[in-house]
Amino acid sequence: MEVKDKKSKETKQGMLKRIAGPVVTAVNLDAHMYDVVKVGREELMGEVIKIQGDNTIIQVYEDTSGIRPGEPVSNTGLSLAVELGPGLLTSIYDGIQRPLSVLVDKMGDFIQRGVSAPGLSHEKKWAFKPLVKTGDKVQGGSIIGEVQETNIVHKVMLPPNAKPGSVKTIKGGEYTVEETVCILDDGREFPMMQRWPVRVPRPVKEKLNPIIPLITGQRILDGLFPIAKGGTAAIPGPFGSGKTVTQQQLAKWSDAEIVVYIGCGERGNEMTEVLTEFPHLEDPKTGKPLMERTVLIANTSNMPVAAREASVYTGITIAEYFRDMGYDVSLMADSTSRWAEAMREISSRLEEMPGEEGYPAYLAARLSEFYERAGLVKTLNGGDGSVSVIGAVSPPGGDFSEPVTQNTLRIVKVFWALDAKLSQRRHFPSINWLNSYSLYLDSLHDWYDKEVSPEWNKLRSWAMEVLQKEAELQEIVQLVGSDALPEAEQVTIEVARMIREVFLQQNAYDAVDTFCSMKKQYDMMKAIRMYADLAYAAQVAGVPPTQINAVKSKNELPQIKFIKDYKPALDKIGKDMDAEFNALRSAA
Repeated sequence: MEVKDKKSKETKQGMLKRIAGPVVTAVNLDAHMYDVVKVGREELMGEVIKIQGDNTIIQVYEDTSGIRPGEPVSNTGLSLAVELGPGLLTSIYDGIQRPLSVLVDKMGDFIQRGVSAPGLSHEKKWAFKPLVKTGDKVQGGSIIGEVQETNIVHKVMLPPNAKPGSVKTIKGGEYTVEETVCILDDGREFPMMQRWPVRVPRPVKEKLNPIIPLITGQRILDGLFPIAKGGTAAIPGPFGSGKTVTQQQLAKWSDAEIVVYIGCGERGNEMTEVLTEFPHLEDPKTGKPLMERTVLIANTSNMPVAAREASVYTGITIAEYFRDMGYDVSLMADSTSRWAEAMREISSRLEEMPGEEGYPAYLAARLSEFYERAGLVKTLNGGDGSVSVIGAVSPPGGDFSEPVTQNTLRIVKVFWALDAKLSQRRHFPSINWLNSYSLYLDSLHDWYDKEVSPEWNKLRSWAMEVLQKEAELQEIVQLVGSDALPEAEQVTIEVARMIREVFLQQNAYDAVDTFCSMKKQYDMMKAIRMYADLAYAAQVAGVPPTQINAVKSKNELPQIKFIKDYKPALDKIGKDMDAEFNALRSAA
C-alpha cells in the first residue's frame, strides 16, 4: 500500500532517561526526526522532536504523570500521520485524530492514557463507484472513484506520491476503507484510505491568484473587508470581544463546501458549546445538519499541551485532502495564540534560547508554514480547489503589539480587529472598521462589478470615507460638542451613524439577520447613500441639520435587517424619504 510516508521497520527498544512534563528523553533509540514512538509501559503516544547524539527528545501527546526513568520506549518508524478517506465528515477528533465518539464508548467522558483508536472506522462498508476503467492511465492524485458520504460526494484518489501506471482491476461494490479497490498493472494495490504525514503539505500542480470572495453573509466582512477563497485572515481580540462567535458564524454561513473547525486550546465550556450546537445546526444550502460537511477537532485547554501543537497540523492536512478533491474548504483555527503557547512551553522544556516574550525564535516560521498551506490551487488531477484559513488570535489584555499578533499580521492578508469597547457598547460584530483591512480588494474588484453591481466598489469606498471622516470629527465633538460643527459635517455624523447602526451592526442570533446576501447588502448600502445624497442636497438648500436628522422614514431602515422579503419595505422607505425631503426643500 503506497500510502506510508516511511516504511515500518524493526528497531531496538530505547529506555527513558529524563522526564520534564510532556518532554521526555530516551537513550539507545534508533529514530528519525518526527517519528512516532510509544513511551513507557502504558505506551503513551509521542513524537521525536530533537536528536542529540544518543539522546532522543520526544514530545508526548498525553499526560506523563507516573512514568519514570528506565521504562521502555519503542519506535513505530512512521511520522505522525492522519487517515484520510470516507468517514471524515461528521467526525469529532482530538488533536491527534482520535475520534472522541469512539473514546467515549471505550472509557466514558474522561480520556484515559495510552488509549488509541483509528481516525476512520475500519469496519464500516462504503458503496464505491469506479470512475476509471481497466487500461486507463492514472498517477498520484488521480480520482479513481467516488463514495456518497452524507450529502458530499467523497472522491477517492490515489495518494499524491503514487507513481504513474495503468489500471489492471477496479470494480464497484461495498468495501471498508482498508480493502483494495484498485490494482495497477505493476501489482500495486490501493484501498480507499490513505495516510499522510501532517507536517508535510500535500503537493499541487500550481497556486492560483485568488479572485473570488469567500461570501460569509456578515456585512462588515463581505462589504468592507472581504477575504478571497484560498485567502488568509486573522481575528485578534481580547477576551469577550466575540472571536468564537465570529468564527462560528463563518463556519455556519461561509459559502465553502467543507468546514474544518479546530478548537485549539480553548476553554472547555466554549468547546462544549461548539460540540453540542454544531450537530443541531441546519445547513442553509441543503436543509440537512451542518455537521454533514464539517470536521471538528477539539483540543481544550486542559488537554496535553503537545497534542494542542499537533491539532493545527491535523486540521490543515484534512482540509488539504478535501481541497485535492476540488472542494472549497474553510478552516477555522481558534486560537493560534494557544498553539503558540504550546510551542513556548515545549521550547522552554527543551531549554532553547527564548525569543520575544519567551516564545521560541522560530515562532514566525511556524506561523508562516501554517498559513502558507492556504491557497487557491490547481490540483494534481487538474481540478481547482481552495483552503481558506481564518485564525483567531487571543492577545493578552488585547495588546496587538505582542509577538503572535504581530507575526500573524505580517503573513495574513485580511485583518479583522475585534474591539472590546465596541462589544461593551453592544455593537456586534465588534470589528473595528478603522483598524481592520483587506489586501484582496483589488483582486476581487472585477468579481463585485460583475456579480453584485458596477456601483458596489464605489459605494464601499464612499462608506469607508464617511467612517474615516466621522472618526476625525469625533475628536472635535468631544471638545466642543456636535452643534459647533459646520452644518454639512453635522449631516456627515448622522450618515456615519446610519452606516454603523444599519449596515455594520448584525444580530447573529436573529433568524433573518444572521446571514445577509450580497444583493441585500448592496440594497441596504444604496438606501443609506440615497439618504446621504438627499440630506446633503437639503442642507445646501438651507434646511437646518436638526430637521434633516429628524426625517422619520430613515428610522425605518434598521428594521430592513430583520425582514426576509425586504424589497417592498425598502422601496416604500425610499419613496417616503424622497417625499419628506421634497417637503423640507419646499419649506426652506
